[in-house]
Amino acid sequence: MNADVDLTDRERAVVNAYQGGFPVVERPFEPAASAMRDRGVDIDETGLLETIQDLDERGVLSRFGPLVNAQEIGGAATLVAMHAPEERFDEIVEQVNAHREVAHNYEREHPHLNVWFVVSVADEQRVSEVLAAIEDETGQETYNLPKQQEFRVEAKFYVDGPLDGSSENETDAGIDLTELGPDVQLRDKSTLSPAERDLVLEIQDGLPLTETPYADVADVIGQELEWVLETIKRFEQEGKIRRIGVVPNHYALGYTENGMTVWNVPDDLVGEVGPEVASLPFVTHCYERPRHEGVWPYNFFAMTHGRSEAESERRIEQVRETMARHWDVTDEDWDSLFSTQILKKTGIRLDERAAANTRTE
Repeated sequence: MNADVDLTDRERAVVNAYQGGFPVVERPFEPAASAMRDRGVDIDETGLLETIQDLDERGVLSRFGPLVNAQEIGGAATLVAMHAPEERFDEIVEQVNAHREVAHNYEREHPHLNVWFVVSVADEQRVSEVLAAIEDETGQETYNLPKQQEFRVEAKFYVDGPLDGSSENETDAGIDLTELGPDVQLRDKSTLSPAERDLVLEIQDGLPLTETPYADVADVIGQELEWVLETIKRFEQEGKIRRIGVVPNHYALGYTENGMTVWNVPDDLVGEVGPEVASLPFVTHCYERPRHEGVWPYNFFAMTHGRSEAESERRIEQVRETMARHWDVTDEDWDSLFSTQILKKTGIRLDERAAANTRTE
């Protein structure tokens, strides 16, 4: 399980409590700590803030704050696969990674498609231009796999200890304080105002780890605190922000087995299979993507993570069993591609995408 991760019970409780659901109020650590005490964890406002600060400094967290939904901010992103021959692997990876539009890049176990990267652009038409340039530079064909349906994006990683829920189910983990904060009215506008753009860019890498993080953000961008609270709360309800809280470094928590399972699901069953697989709590990402005839027969992706090879295999088997309830799954109908190397991980930068989606006021 997770006993080898060097965390105290208090630290485990904090990691489990707030991978989402963190309150949007002037002094959020006070009600957040109070809710933890109601669940049996002895911690106060200062203790909660200091624990998160320490976890962040030690690299247990990637950051603290909102997880911005780039898709709702503007522009586009797509997953791309390609082949890099062993004798040219480093050269090709360097050429791919040199493109600023490439946000993530992983080597994965596959006999042919061993390089998998994400392209993020302000204008969707730029995707084809970037891929054409990569093909020209590397001499290798790229296979564009844009998201056609999203069934789940919920990358939460719990550890054994207080507030962890049940070991396999994990549905009881976490504290939800999203009901706190200002009442807001949702808006129909898909574009951002200049002030909203400034806010998104300020918080995309996290919130300040202070007693008043939202007030500090307001000071930086020259807005009133109440406007920042209302806008962040509205963005959370509109889906521009997926959740607010601690964002763990899953490798630091022992989730070293990263398995991208891919499936050739009959087209008429994708709508049934998708929500059911997405409901499995250990599935962090779940999408429908296009096939590429003769090269890539799979149209369904489900990402799983495990803290050991055995745990990862159990979880993948649960996905297979879920699939098998809908059709006769054979060995040729699926595969699991484990990541063997992180080749690039800069994150999806929102600067150009937000700017292109900002309206003139």
